[in-house]
Amino acid sequence: MAKRALITGANTGLGKAIAVALAERGMEVVMACRSRDRGESAREEIVRQTGNRSVDLLILDLASLDSIRQFVVEFCARYDRLDLLVNNAGISLTSRRTSADGYEMVFAVNHLGPFLLTNLLLELLKRSAPARIVNVSSSVHKNAKFDPEDLQKEHNWEGRDAYACSKYLNVLFTYELSRRLGNAGVTANCFNPGLVRTEFFRDYHPVPFMLRLVLRLIGRTPEEGARTAVYLATDSRFDQTSGRYYQNKKEIESAPGTYDPDLAARIWDYSSSLVADSDDNRAERANG
Repeated sequence: MAKRALITGANTGLGKAIAVALAERGMEVVMACRSRDRGESAREEIVRQTGNRSVDLLILDLASLDSIRQFVVEFCARYDRLDLLVNNAGISLTSRRTSADGYEMVFAVNHLGPFLLTNLLLELLKRSAPARIVNVSSSVHKNAKFDPEDLQKEHNWEGRDAYACSKYLNVLFTYELSRRLGNAGVTANCFNPGLVRTEFFRDYHPVPFMLRLVLRLIGRTPEEGARTAVYLATDSRFDQTSGRYYQNKKEIESAPGTYDPDLAARIWDYSSSLVADSDDNRAERANG
């Protein structure tokens, strides 16, 4: 029986490269994308390129907690097993914005959305064990001005730091998730893909000259950036190995603060409270 992988942001860049690589290895691939048109175009291309027809598309907007819940309902109605979840989708912005739920957008899409999605899929992953969760982080997390008292950057918002902090949260989440999973048969690891030449900076208008130059000179192709993700997704050692951070298929150290279990548990509880608040707010709106 072919293994089934769910990849967020799989219609372009790194996510698409991961989807292609896994489809080439015979896995069933479910693409979770915000745009139906772009997602379907990418799905058809992946099928043509790999010859694997077991590539599906479901619509997911990580900026909306309602969309995430609806996605999980649809996914679980369609599938009874999930062997691999790749939390890949992410954004970087040049100005502070808020999501439909009222949360700072980079925090919402890069952290809170994957946090909720993963938690809603955990029981399915456990029933499918051995299963894996792979989270995309970045080396820039080591440069984050991380303030647990201001995770949504209500003070002194700056785009690069908001993104770096969200990647810091990805590492914290991975480690805490691994601790909470224990011996459930589901492993969780994260990795740095390096600087990849993708559409990631499409919200920068225009893209700064130096950034374009750096991407052209030293940026990796999406296929190169995807190699560590594919390694974490397919190598047999990751049926057991969990709670680690990787780069170029090698385990490396993340920022010192990411190893603090008390901080990670605190962030987990805060994130859980935001998800619970969204449920309460929706109930209040429904009741007038």
